[in-house]
Amino acid sequence: MIDTKKLQDWYRQNKRNLPWRNTTDPYKIWLSEIILQQTRVAQGLPYYEAFIQNYPTVADLAVADEQAVLKVWQGLGYYSRARNLHYTARDIVQNYQGKFPDNYKDLLKLKGVGTYTAAAVASFCYQEPVAVVDGNVYRVLARFYGLDVPINTTQGKKIFAGLAQKILDRKHPALHNQAIMEFGALHCTPAQPACSNCPLSVQCVAYQTGTVAKLPVKLPKIKVKKRYLHYFVIENKEQLLLQKRQGKGIWQNLYELPLLETNQARKLKPAELGVFLKDLHIDKFIINQPEVIIHKLTHQHLHIHFWHIKVAGNLPAGILKRDLHQYPMPIVIANFLDNNIL
Repeated sequence: MIDTKKLQDWYRQNKRNLPWRNTTDPYKIWLSEIILQQTRVAQGLPYYEAFIQNYPTVADLAVADEQAVLKVWQGLGYYSRARNLHYTARDIVQNYQGKFPDNYKDLLKLKGVGTYTAAAVASFCYQEPVAVVDGNVYRVLARFYGLDVPINTTQGKKIFAGLAQKILDRKHPALHNQAIMEFGALHCTPAQPACSNCPLSVQCVAYQTGTVAKLPVKLPKIKVKKRYLHYFVIENKEQLLLQKRQGKGIWQNLYELPLLETNQARKLKPAELGVFLKDLHIDKFIINQPEVIIHKLTHQHLHIHFWHIKVAGNLPAGILKRDLHQYPMPIVIANFLDNNIL
């Protein structure tokens, strides 16, 4: 059995000073956990601070405009989680009198809140004895107990969740959960863990059997899909064409450039370009060869071509370039425009 006292002692000596650790406000902890599902702490911290600055309370987030929320989230990806974040804030204000549920079971009823986030809020805010299981916890448990069951299977998730609950310090659940997650993040890391000075090494099965690098086990991801997107940067001196992305799928409700997608890697034919631009009511223009960027998402690799099209006349449907910062966009498009337009 893992020595929880050693874990907690290590945590007290080595923990990072993070803003969400200095509060028991469920709004701030919920917000931090949703953001940290997307990225590492160093990258997520500026987003957390931006949300707290713009929306200090759940009530402030609830009354915000969705476009503004997506703009603050821009760059984190998985934009459905930002929409869920906004929806849940409104739900809490409208149906929970502005207060978060104070137990794990009811927290799970909130949209976008899964077992991990519910356990974090319940234990950190309300000291409910429920274990948090994230990637760091999987790694610590797999190595310490020498478990080679894949962590991304139904069986694996069930086994690790049960084990995490079994070893939980029920008197100090918040401290225990923070300690084991931080231990995985800083000490029992994926590559080059600090085994030589580990307080748990004597009992760690992986360390004693030389299998640290092999654990935890994770089944291969699903096949990555390739997509071929041709974006058109259609501009004059002051204006640029943007459109709102409709329907389900990636980047729902974000703004993007006029798009033509092909089903394979190939050059666009002059006739295709002509028809596409005619549909946009663009007839007099100067076109340059595209710049190509490969943008990698979890299950998709996007081969993006940015076509530069200069228009001499007015763009009736265009937006002013100086207002571009108001529109939430996929980060790959926002970065391209920052570097080439603004």
